[in-house]
Amino acid sequence: MNDANSVRNGPQPPAPGGVLWSLVGDIRTLLTLPAALTMQVAHPAVGAGVDEHSVFRTDPWGRGERSLVSLQQWVYGGEDAAEEGRRLRRLHKTIQGTDAHGRTYHALTPAHYAWVHATGYPVFRHGQRYLGRPFTEAQERQLYAEWLQVGRVLGINDRDMPQTIEEFWPYYRKMLDNEIEETAVVRELISTDRPVPPPDRGPRWLRLLLRFAWPVILPRFLRFRRFVTIGLMPPDARRAIGLEWTDAQERRLRRFGRVVRVVVPVLPERLRFMPMARRARRAARASLGTKRV
Repeated sequence: MNDANSVRNGPQPPAPGGVLWSLVGDIRTLLTLPAALTMQVAHPAVGAGVDEHSVFRTDPWGRGERSLVSLQQWVYGGEDAAEEGRRLRRLHKTIQGTDAHGRTYHALTPAHYAWVHATGYPVFRHGQRYLGRPFTEAQERQLYAEWLQVGRVLGINDRDMPQTIEEFWPYYRKMLDNEIEETAVVRELISTDRPVPPPDRGPRWLRLLLRFAWPVILPRFLRFRRFVTIGLMPPDARRAIGLEWTDAQERRLRRFGRVVRVVVPVLPERLRFMPMARRARRAARASLGTKRV
């Protein structure tokens, strides 16, 4: 079997028009990703892998961009999605070591790999309550089914992920109760006093401007990052990690969410959706002969 046939025969991403189709490419997803990442690295094995093998300290913007492109590929990549899943597994094959408790880990251990993926569902669900219109029960079930399909694209076996929402929540609570903690990487991701280099993406004039203004921008950026990371994390996960969240912060988050809910839906598609999502949506409309997908 040649490579092209192998790609075609691999797991396919969710079909156009589903919940993830509108959710993942929307710019509001950028606000929820830090919460998911922080929940992931709150697992000691995952945190150790990121601590020892990731370039998130030396190349945070490049690392973030690559992760975002990969996420988009899982949903909008069509036949290329399965190859992206295989690429990620190849990338993680050599990631292994010892966590902070002296336990050996490997990035592709099914329980660890599944937890990284599982965090997306509760974060998407919780973030939607602030940044969009809360999901109906039917939409929540569809979201979970589509997220399971994305997991198959990533090479996660069905036996390693709860297959229904009813099975997911006991698994999730067990992980929060027995596995999750405030790891060293969690502390770095919510820190407001650690150095972060200025962005090195975008037009040259913008990079020069940001480099000049970075000493003023950085403290505000770090405070905002901490705010949305903790605020858009499900409260039970927040408590399990030991992250403080006050009533005043909750009120601020709700005010922020109201602004986002009003502004983002009226933006033109070129501003509301990220590039890969825009291209996929145009292609789907052309294929289906519809105005909206």
